[in-house]
Amino acid sequence: MNILHNSQVPVVYILSDSIGETGELVVKAAISQFNGANIEFERKPYLKSAAQIDAIVEQASQRNGAIFYTLVRPDLKEVLETKAHTLGITHVDIMGPVIDGLQAVTHLSPRNEPGLIRKIDQAYYTKIEAIEFAVKFDDGKDPRGLLQADIVITGVSRASKTPLCMYLAHKGIKAANVPLVKEIPPPAELFQVASHKVVGLTIKPSLLFEIRRERLKAMGLQPSSNYANLERIIEELDYAQDIMRKVGCPVIDITNKATEETAERVLDFYRKGVVEQ
Repeated sequence: MNILHNSQVPVVYILSDSIGETGELVVKAAISQFNGANIEFERKPYLKSAAQIDAIVEQASQRNGAIFYTLVRPDLKEVLETKAHTLGITHVDIMGPVIDGLQAVTHLSPRNEPGLIRKIDQAYYTKIEAIEFAVKFDDGKDPRGLLQADIVITGVSRASKTPLCMYLAHKGIKAANVPLVKEIPPPAELFQVASHKVVGLTIKPSLLFEIRRERLKAMGLQPSSNYANLERIIEELDYAQDIMRKVGCPVIDITNKATEETAERVLDFYRKGVVEQ
């Protein structure tokens, strides 16, 4: 709400050492309780120095102003409160009482660092973006995704590529996967990805045989299918190992490994590769 300046119109200054959205939302919610209130808003975000605070308080004193603030830096709060008290300006700490209350019940000390909630939000959106990426480029749906991925997982069918990619996505890692099928050449993009970004998965043939047989049963298909044939599985694994050697990527045997354990090894390979580049 922006109103042309008038000396009779009270001015509400909203001060923050971050973006100031929280303070503005709270103040506007409170003002909605006052029908017909004619108030001018001045939001002052990203305050970093005592000089900035001092200038704003001086300005507020000349404009029938009140100050509402969500400052979390103790030094800036002290400057504001001392100056506002000296000049007799109404000033309201929006964040402080909440932080004090939480400190009392948690027995923890606040970090007093501006903008933390926005960092949390960014981490959330990064995770969502990574999950959408993993779904979009699952199972080699679009080979172009391999060149956009942070990590590429490859291996034969039912080697836990998709669960691994989803787990990595929840850590904010954009992971794509591509299956290695003996009758279908791997996409050219697989050989264009930097080798430190590719990790191959292998598994003990007998375990893969059991996994595939159970999969077929769940789908109502005959377990005698070539998909669950042990000799065929051994051939597939040998073929996959050959492709992984050509790519030059590390290989993890996932036999009896939890997804979390495999993910940590994948990330270790990735971080090591980044450092060596």
